[in-house]
Amino acid sequence: MAKKKQQKQQNKQPDKKKFEVMETESIAECLQRMDKEGYRPVRRMEEPIFEEKEENGTTEVIPVRQLVIFEGKKK
Repeated sequence: MAKKKQQKQQNKQPDKKKFEVMETESIAECLQRMDKEGYRPVRRMEEPIFEEKEENGTTEVIPVRQLVIFEGKKK
């Protein structure tokens, strides 16, 4: 009986998973991908991506893009 339980746990998908919106993908496409894998969004996180640029001996930090990550929970 214990072996069957262990096998089920090994084959089971994790309850939570993070999905990153790719550069070429829209938010709606990412949400569809989550749905296909059997997850529903429970949290949205955004992180800015910066680039350092040196100009005239000073370093400027320039925002390049926004990274969007969804946390999904198993349906």
